[in-house]
Amino acid sequence: MSIASCLTDVPHPGEFIRDELDARGWSQRDLAYILGTPEQSVNMIVSGKRGISPDMAKALGNAFDVSAEYFANLQQAFEMANAKAPDPGIARRAHLQNVYPVREMIRRGWLQESDIGLLEAQMMRFFCANDLDNIPYLNHAAMKSDPNETTPVQLAWLYRVKQIASEMITPAYSEAKLRALIADLPRYAIDPEEARHIPRALSECGIRYVVVETLPNAKIDGVCFWLNDDSSPVVGMSLRWDRIDNFWFVLRHELEHVLNRDGTGPLSVECVDVDLEDSLGAGSGELPLSEQKANAAGAAFCVPPDDLESFYIRKFPYISEKDILGFARRIQRHPGIVVGQLQRKMERYDWLARYKVKIRHHVTAASVVDGWGVPAPVSF
Repeated sequence: MSIASCLTDVPHPGEFIRDELDARGWSQRDLAYILGTPEQSVNMIVSGKRGISPDMAKALGNAFDVSAEYFANLQQAFEMANAKAPDPGIARRAHLQNVYPVREMIRRGWLQESDIGLLEAQMMRFFCANDLDNIPYLNHAAMKSDPNETTPVQLAWLYRVKQIASEMITPAYSEAKLRALIADLPRYAIDPEEARHIPRALSECGIRYVVVETLPNAKIDGVCFWLNDDSSPVVGMSLRWDRIDNFWFVLRHELEHVLNRDGTGPLSVECVDVDLEDSLGAGSGELPLSEQKANAAGAAFCVPPDDLESFYIRKFPYISEKDILGFARRIQRHPGIVVGQLQRKMERYDWLARYKVKIRHHVTAASVVDGWGVPAPVSF
């Protein structure tokens, strides 16, 4: 028996060819003549020094009057039996990636590229877990059975916001200051550039404001949660829709969660807000009461409902651009914010869309930001 066939319990195909030659009383030279190939080529296969190619499998099949697949399968079985054992890290990396967007987290600088052991340790630190079994979702299929349940991708985004917020320093939270700020917010909503003052104003109220670019398929608009025994509120936003109307609606929505202290208490969970604009069309029974209140506060800030209804009744369906500019000036809002509310009311999302100007660059200029090519400067 050749050395190659002794390496495994699965013999080299050359062993079967040798047995067949003996049974037929053929020599290797006879087989070479039948195949029309040099004798050395046959000897290399029979001795286990060369494998059987697909072309040779077909030729041997004709020579021995069997199917070509017979020899092809012999060769495949031998190669699989002698293949190297895969790196154990492959299955472990696949398990992590199947649940969390690990590769994207590495690209964003949330995790460092490393061997699987160190990568798992980083995942435990990221999710504040003592072992892999305590990382949410790793022990079961990462499917979202409950439409209100936070998905693994959304959870990764949330933990990044937590990671950044935990290193921020703000004064003690003051509800009185926040209510005063909310009353003063309209003056910031007239000019897009004024949004740059919002992060500092929130910090003065004791609110940690963080902007983290969304992850693929996360669809997160914002989040509200509390640190330090429910004494330090955090507002995180993704700014995934770079529009002035969306920014002010999401911000006011999250601030309502803070005012109502949503997410506090012994059984508290983070208020993760996904597809907020779509949720505005949900029925009253489809959303928790806290979300209904926050949606109402966000919409009312964008355009006071009584003013919106009065304007709509008087002007629809002949609402001119001049009407919009005059109405926006009267209620002290940027025209893009008014347009956003009317687009939804009329279900005409292309109408005067140019007024819904971009605002992200104004907000991020004064915020703690993670994303768009720049990771937040936090320790890990």
